[in-house]
Amino acid sequence: MRERTPPRLLVGGMLLALVAGLALVAAWWTPVAEPLRLRMRARLLAPGSEAWFGTDALGRDTFSLLMLGAGQTLVVAVVSVLIGAALGTAIGLLAALRGGRLERALMRAMDLLFAFPPVLSALMLGAALGAGRTSAIAAIALFTLPVFARVARNGARRVLAQDFVRAARALGVPGAGIVRRHVLPAIGGEVAVQASIQMGLAVITEAGLSFIGVGPPPPAPSWGRMLADAQTYLGPAPWLLAAPAGAIALLVLGFNLAGDGLRDLLDPRRAR
Repeated sequence: MRERTPPRLLVGGMLLALVAGLALVAAWWTPVAEPLRLRMRARLLAPGSEAWFGTDALGRDTFSLLMLGAGQTLVVAVVSVLIGAALGTAIGLLAALRGGRLERALMRAMDLLFAFPPVLSALMLGAALGAGRTSAIAAIALFTLPVFARVARNGARRVLAQDFVRAARALGVPGAGIVRRHVLPAIGGEVAVQASIQMGLAVITEAGLSFIGVGPPPPAPSWGRMLADAQTYLGPAPWLLAAPAGAIALLVLGFNLAGDGLRDLLDPRRAR
């Protein structure tokens, strides 16, 4: 009997598709032509037919800025987590395969990385590389690296303890072959679930970095900078805060629901 797709995976996928679709459409169309151009006569317009989500203090259309910022946020979140997942999984597999002093040294190094908050890492990288997308991606990737290393190492140790893996080793199958044939298929689901959850955290981190000025510099649109700019106008223009905050919440919810749905799909006992 075919397994039913978990509802949370469907809802999360639709939310992610919505945000990704807006980001793709923004490359060709936005409600306002030249959305980054200043229009001081149209500043702080309330949401309406002229501007669906209102305008900011520089007269720019808020919804257009949200569409442009969606691509920026998705690129930083997805690329940083993929880098962290690839490197962290490789480190975790190496630690589980080799064991001994190498495993202890690698995992202690991961603990040291995990002790540094992503904001602190971004500030140090920003000082070295300059504020921008590269610094944000590097900081988030460093923060997610130990998470995937732990997931891969624990999953690999569980698989390597199985009798069929011991038999394969006794027959002379090399470690790379065991990882490719047995370990990676067994832990792939866990890594995918963790990646989805980490992408939600990466969205929040990227917004926080842009909020404090470490993210992509102006005029590149950013949801975190939109939040920072909205602080001054909470009273006369609350929509300036509501729009980016709602977009961030929607995207994080999509990633979290997708991660929970993947976990239910890969482990039906947990769903029941």
